[in-house]
Amino acid sequence: MPSPRFRFVCAPSALAGVSSEWSRDMLAEGELALLGSEGLEAIDRVAHDLGQRAILLLRSESDPVGQEETVMAYAQSLPLVWVAPAFGQRTRRWAAERGPMTLLTTSAGGLDAEEQQRIDRFLAILSRQSE
Repeated sequence: MPSPRFRFVCAPSALAGVSSEWSRDMLAEGELALLGSEGLEAIDRVAHDLGQRAILLLRSESDPVGQEETVMAYAQSLPLVWVAPAFGQRTRRWAAERGPMTLLTTSAGGLDAEEQQRIDRFLAILSRQSE
C-alpha cells in the first residue's frame, strides 16, 4: 500500500450511521486512526463496516489536552482531518498555523451530510494540490 496522503482521526461514533461506501471512498488515499474512548466494540464495528481486518488506534491520554497533543503529534507533516466534539484553544491555534493542511470538524456523533461534504471538499482541494 502506498503512503497515505492524509490522516483522518475520529472516535468510532463519528462514522456511525455514515455510509460505509462513503467512508471507504473517502479513506482510499488516507489513513484512519480511531480514538479508543468508546471501547473495543465500537472500534470493531468500524473495522467491520470498512472491511478492514486491522485498524489503527491512537493511545488514550488521561486528559483532553494530552489527547489533543497525541493527535497533533500523530499528524506529523501530513494533512489531517480531525473529528471531535470540541477542540481546545491550543489545538485551534495549531490548526491555524498549519493552514490548509488541517480540517477540524466539530461533531459529537455521526457525521451529517453537511460535514461529509465539507470533508469531501477539503480532500478534493488536497488532491488538486498534489497533481
